Amino acid sequence: MTHPFKAVGLSYKTAPLAIRELIALDEPACRRFLDTLHQQLGLSDLLVLSTCNRTEIYYAAERDQSPAIIEALGQLKGVQDITDYYEYFHVRNSCDEAARHLFEVAMGLDAQVVGDLQISNQVKQAYQWSADADAAGPFLHRLLHSVFFTNKRVQQETNFRDGAASTSYAAMELVEELTADVANPRVLVVGLGEIGADVCRHLAANKDFSDVTICNRTRSKAELLAAECEGLKVIDFENLSEALRDADVIISSIARDTPYFTVELVERLEVLSYKFFIDLSVPRSIEADVEQVPGVLLYNIDAIQSRATAAVERRLAAVPQVRSIIEETLAGLDEWSREMMVGPVIQKIKGALEHLRQEELDRYQKKVTPEEAKRLDDITKSLMQKVLKQHVLQLKAACKRDEADQLIDVLNDLFDLERQQATA
Repeated sequence: MTHPFKAVGLSYKTAPLAIRELIALDEPACRRFLDTLHQQLGLSDLLVLSTCNRTEIYYAAERDQSPAIIEALGQLKGVQDITDYYEYFHVRNSCDEAARHLFEVAMGLDAQVVGDLQISNQVKQAYQWSADADAAGPFLHRLLHSVFFTNKRVQQETNFRDGAASTSYAAMELVEELTADVANPRVLVVGLGEIGADVCRHLAANKDFSDVTICNRTRSKAELLAAECEGLKVIDFENLSEALRDADVIISSIARDTPYFTVELVERLEVLSYKFFIDLSVPRSIEADVEQVPGVLLYNIDAIQSRATAAVERRLAAVPQVRSIIEETLAGLDEWSREMMVGPVIQKIKGALEHLRQEELDRYQKKVTPEEAKRLDDITKSLMQKVLKQHVLQLKAACKRDEADQLIDVLNDLFDLERQQATA
């Protein structure tokens, strides 16, 4: 593709959790960052995607702007020595590479849990923020609508989305495994963000979990989820300490910059047997040293691995088919991108032909009747459209052969388009 679309970012493949949580962005931060990149760095076709597994910035610029973007990210997050983390960032400076990567991310091919549905919703959300900030140009609009269309094809034509092998489902499977020997395990979910709420839905749908309590700072959000999922119990945040003592498993999905569950807090629970903590937050909401407390076992987001289920196996088998659909879409996007390149040339030719037509008509206006003038206008318009159509077809064919540049040069000379533009 000929568009100057690029990408820079890091993910679970290039950076450990400690680095990812250092630069993770919530919604307000994403919106501020979009504004900074758009207004101060002058970047267009912007998409800022930040999840528990990745923080990536897609943009359009003639030259590589990744150092300036990383610097701006460091300033936003208050990281003074952001240059020390350059090695964790992956830079994609070709349009083909950046666009293909975005497709693979949005489809769930690049997810920790292959086929994770949550990421496609997160991409849609990031696109909405970009549109709100007026930072999405024609190319990004076309690209994202192509992504959404491809997602629909994958859903309809493959087994890639069979089953429920998302990160939240993998968390529920881990709880199932950890409590296999516990009769009627007591599960407490604290924080009801997207992943936390999804975990609750999976727990509520599983007959093995009949004692699930949920807690959120905003109680109304917990009550809405409890109304949606039968059997969930709601407690106030102020009553969390008692619920923590009773629970066998605590799943934390709290969104905050520093850990909520500290060593001091967990030590006060006086764990008598075993208590499992599962941290689904980025940045982490449970201190890593909590695992030093006797009887406590801690699992963070990186420990939530893909479960060896039939659903995952079917998804893996469908990967070649998904990649094939992506390549089909990318080919169409490439063709559109090349045609966009020749659009201004077509407009110039149209203007040059119209200028010639009007000059010739003006020469005969005083020599013909109004009826003859109308007939001449119709005939010359029709002739001009036929000539223009032929050149448009030739340009589009040249685009497919990757020879548009040569033909544009010929047409520039033939119609003297540079002079035409200067005198317009």
